[in-house]
Amino acid sequence: MSTSALVFAVAMATLVAAHQLADHIFQTDANANAKATLGRNGWRHLFIHVGTYHVTALVMLLVTAAALDVPLTVAGMTAGLGFSAVTHAILDRRWPVRWILRHTGSAAFAELTTPLCGMYLADQALHYGCLWVAALLIACL
Repeated sequence: MSTSALVFAVAMATLVAAHQLADHIFQTDANANAKATLGRNGWRHLFIHVGTYHVTALVMLLVTAAALDVPLTVAGMTAGLGFSAVTHAILDRRWPVRWILRHTGSAAFAELTTPLCGMYLADQALHYGCLWVAALLIACL
């Protein structure tokens, strides 16, 4: 296995675990409820969430890399976490997720709230796709 493949596997597994913790445990109700609202208050909650999320990811990546002796580069970490932060912030404004669903033939899914929340499921799928790109950037730079 190449070093890049190893770094990708470790980064992806760690980013998925960090995502679960940061999006579902460390995110406050206030941030979750206000991050998509208009105005300064909405942006403040969004930046607090995205900051907490990416501090969690950074710490978990560094601990994992140290524990497993996995070589991470500053360029890779900067590119991967930077990409993740920007895409996470965009998706968490919520309107981009709704726009994607409406323009890919899933408008009804965007409005589904029971028994599943279509917007939530689509949001999570898009975040995982972005984490895959972030892991590739971490591994290849």
